[in-house]
Amino acid sequence: MKKLRLLSVSIIAIFIMAGCGGLCAYKPSSVENSLVVLHTNDHHGHPLAFFDNACPEQGGLPARATLVNDVRGEFQNVLVLDAGDLNTGRPESNFFKANPDIQGYNYIKYDAMAIGNHEFDLNMTGMQEQISASEFPWLCANAKKNGKYLDHIKPYIIKDYNGFRVAVLGLVSAQTAITGNPENIMGITFEDEVKVALELVPELKKKADIVIALVHMGIFEDGSVGSKRLAAKVPGIALVIDGHTHTELEKPVMIKNEITGKEVGIVQAKCWGLYMGKALIRFASGEVTELDWTPIPVNVKTREKKEGKDNFHFVGKELKEDPVLLAALKPYQEAVEKVLSEVIGSADEPFVYDMSREQETALGDIVADSQLWYMKKMGFDIDFAFQNGGGIRATLGSGEIKKQAIHEVLPFDNSICVVSLKGSDVISLFSKAPGNVGKGAMPQVSEGVAFTINKASGSVENLLIGRQPVDPLKIYKIALSSYLAAGGDGYDVFKKYVEFHDSSMMQREVFMEYVISLGGKIAPKTYNRITIE
Repeated sequence: MKKLRLLSVSIIAIFIMAGCGGLCAYKPSSVENSLVVLHTNDHHGHPLAFFDNACPEQGGLPARATLVNDVRGEFQNVLVLDAGDLNTGRPESNFFKANPDIQGYNYIKYDAMAIGNHEFDLNMTGMQEQISASEFPWLCANAKKNGKYLDHIKPYIIKDYNGFRVAVLGLVSAQTAITGNPENIMGITFEDEVKVALELVPELKKKADIVIALVHMGIFEDGSVGSKRLAAKVPGIALVIDGHTHTELEKPVMIKNEITGKEVGIVQAKCWGLYMGKALIRFASGEVTELDWTPIPVNVKTREKKEGKDNFHFVGKELKEDPVLLAALKPYQEAVEKVLSEVIGSADEPFVYDMSREQETALGDIVADSQLWYMKKMGFDIDFAFQNGGGIRATLGSGEIKKQAIHEVLPFDNSICVVSLKGSDVISLFSKAPGNVGKGAMPQVSEGVAFTINKASGSVENLLIGRQPVDPLKIYKIALSSYLAAGGDGYDVFKKYVEFHDSSMMQREVFMEYVISLGGKIAPKTYNRITIE
C-alpha cells in the first residue's frame, strides 16, 4: 500500500461568456472530497475462475462482483473502470466473442472501459456488436477514422457525484498501428497519446474537479514511451490507470510532471482479473491532496506441498462468488467443455510460456515446429516457421492435454500461411531480434533455424537456415500466422513476399494435429536455436 500526502493549491476561477449564460465555468469544490476508484486491466477473456500458476479456481467475474459490492457498501463514492483488452483469452470467452465477459461487466456495473489493442482482434462489425451489448461506455480519444472518433466510442465521460465531478479520458497505445490486426485496423489512425491529451485535459479541467486518464499504453522502463511519458508531459492529470504490460505493482509508479513539478501516480493491476486495484483519492480545489492505492487479490492462491499433497492458501481473504452471476456464466463453460474436453495427448512436464517474450522456450519451439510440420505435410517446401512470442498466451500443463488447453495456449483466430521472401529480407527479419527481446515480437523459431543475439552490440550473429548462411539472392519459404503475414507486431518485412498462401487452417488446430501425430506424448525441450549473449 502506498499513501502520499500532496500539497493542495488553489485554482483561479475561469470566467467564460459563452455556453453558461455569462456565469463562470464549472468551479471545483474547495471542500476536500474523496473518491474510491476500483480498476482492472487486461482481463483477456477470463470470465470464470481458472487454473493459474499451479493453483486452481483463481480470479473470475463472480468473485470480482463480490469485491465491488463490498467496496460499494463501505464507501459512498465509487468509480469502477477497466483499462482495456477485454478480448482474447479462454475458450469460454473466445467462442462467444466475449459475450460472457460483457454480461459480467454489465452485472458489476462498470462505469467505463478504455479500448485496448486486443479490442481490434475482432473486425469493426464485431467490435460494434460488443459495444451495443455493453451497458457501459467504451472510451478512446486518439483512435480515429476519417478524422472522427470511432463509431459509438466516446473520448471521455464526466461522472457526477454529490458535490463534485470526475472526468475520465480514454487513450489507447499509438503502437496499436503496429501491434493491432492489420486487416481490422485498416483506415484507422492512432494519434500520439500525449498530443491528444494536451488538447483535451485542459478542457476537461474546466468541466470537472479532477481528470483520470484511463489508458492502455503500458508501463515501460524507458520513460519515453507509454504511460510514464503521458504523466510527465501532460499537466492536470490526477491519476493514470493503465494496462497493456500486465504489470504487477505493490505501489503506484510516481512520475514528476515536467510542467507543474507535481508527482502523478500510475497504477496497473497485473492481468486476467487476478487483482483489482483500489485507489482512494482525496482532492480539493481541483488538486489531489492524497492518494492511497493497493492491489486487491481476487482469490489468488499460493501452493504448498506438504506430506506429498498440495495445499492451497489464499493471498488475502477469500471472496465468495456472486451466485447470480456464477449461475449466468456457468452455461458458457459447460458448452465449451462439451466440445473441448477431448484428451489428445499428455505432457511429462509443463510447457511454460512465461519467458516466450524474452528467450527461446520449449513451448515456442513446439508451436513453430507444428507449423513447419503441417505446411510440409500440405506439400510446401518450407525452410522454417516463425512465431511471435506474444502469440503464445498460457502454459501447457503436465498430464492430460485437452483441446481446451490448446485454445488457451493459442487463443487468437490466426490461420497458418506461407510467405516466400528473398534472402536479403530474411536477414532483415532476423536483424530485428535484439530490439524485440522482452516484447511480443520476440521470435520463436522452428527446426532449421539457428542464430545468436549479441546484446552488447545489438546485432544478430551466425544466422543459419538449414545449417547454411542465408543467401541474399535465394527465395525462402516461411510458415507463419496470418497475423504476422499481414505485418503484425511490426513485421512489415513479411508484406514484401514474392508469393503468399493462406492455408485457412487455424494455428491451434494445427498444433493439436501435431501433438496427435507425435503419438500424443510430448515433453518440453529447447533446442538451443536462439542463443543470447
